[in-house]
Amino acid sequence: MKFDVKALALSSAILWGAAVFLVALVNLICGSYGQHFLEMLSSGYPGYHATRSIVEVLIVTIYAFFDGLIGGAVFGWLYNRLAKTAS
Repeated sequence: MKFDVKALALSSAILWGAAVFLVALVNLICGSYGQHFLEMLSSGYPGYHATRSIVEVLIVTIYAFFDGLIGGAVFGWLYNRLAKTAS
Protein backbone atom coordinates (compact mmCIF):
# COMPACT_ATOMS: atom_id res chain seq x y z
CA MET A 1 0.00 0.00 0.00
CA LYS A 2 1.23 3.48 -0.85
CA PHE A 3 0.20 6.79 0.71
CA ASP A 4 -0.78 9.80 -1.35
CA VAL A 5 1.74 12.18 0.23
CA LYS A 6 -0.13 15.36 -0.72
CA ALA A 7 -3.43 14.10 0.71
CA LEU A 8 -1.76 12.94 3.91
CA ALA A 9 0.06 16.25 4.29
CA LEU A 10 -3.11 18.27 3.79
CA SER A 11 -5.13 16.03 6.13
CA SER A 12 -2.49 16.34 8.83
CA ALA A 13 -2.36 20.11 8.37
CA ILE A 14 -6.11 20.49 8.68
CA LEU A 15 -6.41 18.19 11.71
CA TRP A 16 -3.45 19.66 13.64
CA GLY A 17 -4.36 23.23 12.73
CA ALA A 18 -7.99 22.71 13.78
CA ALA A 19 -7.04 21.02 17.05
CA VAL A 20 -4.66 23.81 18.04
CA PHE A 21 -7.15 26.46 16.91
CA LEU A 22 -9.89 24.97 19.08
CA VAL A 23 -7.66 24.77 22.15
CA ALA A 24 -6.44 28.35 21.64
CA LEU A 25 -9.99 29.60 21.05
CA VAL A 26 -11.36 27.92 24.17
CA ASN A 27 -8.39 29.31 26.10
CA LEU A 28 -9.28 32.78 24.81
CA ILE A 29 -12.86 32.36 26.01
CA CYS A 30 -12.39 30.38 29.25
CA GLY A 31 -9.02 31.52 30.54
CA SER A 32 -6.85 28.71 31.78
CA TYR A 33 -8.01 25.88 29.49
CA GLY A 34 -5.03 24.31 27.73
CA GLN A 35 -2.63 26.94 29.00
CA HIS A 36 0.22 24.49 29.62
CA PHE A 37 -0.25 23.00 26.14
CA LEU A 38 -0.15 26.44 24.54
CA GLU A 39 2.92 27.40 26.56
CA MET A 40 4.61 24.24 25.30
CA LEU A 41 3.78 25.26 21.73
CA SER A 42 5.22 28.72 22.35
CA SER A 43 8.60 27.13 23.03
CA GLY A 44 8.63 25.63 19.52
CA TYR A 45 6.83 28.25 17.46
CA PRO A 46 8.89 31.46 17.26
CA GLY A 47 6.77 34.58 17.45
CA TYR A 48 3.99 32.87 19.40
CA HIS A 49 3.85 33.89 23.07
CA ALA A 50 0.80 32.02 24.47
CA THR A 51 -0.94 35.23 25.49
CA ARG A 52 -4.70 35.49 25.28
CA SER A 53 -5.49 37.47 22.13
CA ILE A 54 -7.11 36.77 18.78
CA VAL A 55 -3.84 37.61 17.01
CA GLU A 56 -2.04 34.93 19.02
CA VAL A 57 -4.80 32.42 18.18
CA LEU A 58 -4.27 33.13 14.48
CA ILE A 59 -0.48 32.93 14.78
CA VAL A 60 -0.50 29.56 16.53
CA THR A 61 -3.10 28.21 14.09
CA ILE A 62 -0.97 29.17 11.09
CA TYR A 63 2.11 27.62 12.69
CA ALA A 64 0.18 24.44 13.50
CA PHE A 65 -1.22 24.20 9.97
CA PHE A 66 2.24 24.37 8.39
CA ASP A 67 3.70 22.11 11.07
CA GLY A 68 1.05 19.49 10.27
CA LEU A 69 1.61 19.96 6.54
CA ILE A 70 5.35 19.34 6.79
CA GLY A 71 4.97 16.53 9.34
CA GLY A 72 2.34 14.74 7.24
CA ALA A 73 4.44 15.06 4.08
CA VAL A 74 7.55 13.73 5.79
CA PHE A 75 5.60 10.86 7.35
CA GLY A 76 4.01 9.91 4.02
CA TRP A 77 7.29 10.14 2.13
CA LEU A 78 9.14 8.10 4.76
CA TYR A 79 6.39 5.47 4.88
CA ASN A 80 6.45 5.09 1.10
CA ARG A 81 10.25 4.75 1.08
CA LEU A 82 10.25 2.15 3.85
CA ALA A 83 7.31 0.23 2.38
CA LYS A 84 9.15 0.03 -0.95
CA THR A 85 12.30 -1.43 0.64
CA ALA A 86 10.33 -3.86 2.82
CA SER A 87 8.52 -5.48 -0.11
